[in-house]
Amino acid sequence: MVIFDLASRTDKIAQLDREVSSDTFWNDQKHAKEVLANLKTLKGPLDTYMQLKKEEEEIKIHLQMGADEADASVLPEIQKGLLKIEKDFRQFETQLLLNQPYDRDNAIITLLAGAGGTDAQDWAEMLMRMYMRWSEKKGYSIELVDMSQGEEAGIKSATLLISGPYAYGYLKAEKGVHRLVRISPFNANSKRQTSFAALEVMPDVSEDLTVDIRPEDLRVDTYRASGAGGQHINKTDSAVRITHTPTGIVVQCQSNRSQIMNREMAMRLLVARLYQLMQEQHEQELAKLKGVHKDVAWGNQIRSYVFHPYSMVKDHRTDTETSQVQDVMDGDLDMFIEAYLKKNIR
Repeated sequence: MVIFDLASRTDKIAQLDREVSSDTFWNDQKHAKEVLANLKTLKGPLDTYMQLKKEEEEIKIHLQMGADEADASVLPEIQKGLLKIEKDFRQFETQLLLNQPYDRDNAIITLLAGAGGTDAQDWAEMLMRMYMRWSEKKGYSIELVDMSQGEEAGIKSATLLISGPYAYGYLKAEKGVHRLVRISPFNANSKRQTSFAALEVMPDVSEDLTVDIRPEDLRVDTYRASGAGGQHINKTDSAVRITHTPTGIVVQCQSNRSQIMNREMAMRLLVARLYQLMQEQHEQELAKLKGVHKDVAWGNQIRSYVFHPYSMVKDHRTDTETSQVQDVMDGDLDMFIEAYLKKNIR
């Protein structure tokens, strides 16, 4: 059960605010970043709570005015307000589940086509559209950082920066393999095809973490950015690829015409991937201690999307399912995200 302890949260925020105001706060930059991240996590739900209280007071005022003046014309406005506060309260409940240090951060997502050839590449592009639609409905901004087009259709991979409050907290529930079953539009015999695509999700931790990256550990390559069909979108080497030689991590960005801006974005991606690597290594150590082994393979899909012979989207982690496939593909993902967060509450 999620409990929102207003007094305790307010006291903790005041304590951390005093620490931030200290003259010695930045002496330990790593600790300072952790404190600021913790403050963001604590203040987000508090801001939402205060907004809910404000909406509640406005409804009470309308009710009182209607009662005092025996005016039934205020009822539609009151009903509208009640529906809004009900929706906002459900979102608040979900927000309380996002209580980990980087849940409030922006999200960096990467889509990768898997087994299934052209169908898989088309599926990866369909998923990219789905997450872009979901982001738009949340009011988040979307930046296409890098994309590799498929030879015939779709995409081999794409990386997007989704910016907005709790973007990572929500989207971390979507990390994993997504499976599609449909009649292939690329098969002359109209056979049923199963395709796979994977979603990687990382928090944009560049503002929250100080990661020690030595310049001598980086190999920076520049090249010409290209769009669909291999057409150059500019005539200078503005795209940037950075290789972190100690880990072998490679990141790249070609979304901007400026090489400097692409390099800055690539460094943000590198910091996020190094953070992800540290987290994965930590989880592997815990798994060894617990004797847990989980095979990472395409067969371990988190969700299946069936277009034929029937219509269904089912999340295999929570058993949440719906027959409204088109709504899901248009970005209606909250039922799956909320179910996952509630199941994995800490």
